[in-house]
Amino acid sequence: MKKKIILASKSPRRIELFAKYGIDAESIPAYVDETVPKDITDPCAIVRYLSEKKAMHVLKNICDDAIVVAADTLVFCDENILGKPHDKMQAYEMMKMLSGRSHNVISGICVVSKEKKVCESVTTQVTFRELSESEINGYISTKDPYDKAGGYGIQSLAGAFVSEIKGDYYNVVGLPLSRLVSILRNDFGYDALSGLFEKEKSTE
Repeated sequence: MKKKIILASKSPRRIELFAKYGIDAESIPAYVDETVPKDITDPCAIVRYLSEKKAMHVLKNICDDAIVVAADTLVFCDENILGKPHDKMQAYEMMKMLSGRSHNVISGICVVSKEKKVCESVTTQVTFRELSESEINGYISTKDPYDKAGGYGIQSLAGAFVSEIKGDYYNVVGLPLSRLVSILRNDFGYDALSGLFEKEKSTE
């Protein structure tokens, strides 16, 4: 019998990805203090720390013998960590910084059970074409930038700004899906996509 999968997140994008690929999971948000210790400064270490903290918080508060998956994503440009913009001015400044340049999207992923823990980070390089003032102002006038690290979502309107991507596309969405599936299979003996494959066969 397969263990239950729990996604330690309330992110609609991560929940949608799990559903899209047939990974049957329960969503339990991890409400933790996301303050990072001052001695952790490397972006990869930051996202690993936060994803592990979320995963362990949920694991400790459930009774089931389950596998918990947590992730944390940040955008890193010019030695600056770009979080979620609080207002139009911040969103504008982020788009100006990203315009015509490359930046890194870094996700930490932590998969834990009562027996095992695997924490890693995945980096994807994204390049924006040069953006016009009207494009930036039009974009920041929508709701799209304000709940996303870096002030944009590649899967939505800002996808039209991207000229090149090196690495896992879904990592930019917020979950390094390929690496997650490999960890679940190789480290936890959980074939995450088997249900999806069976469903597709039954519709032929």
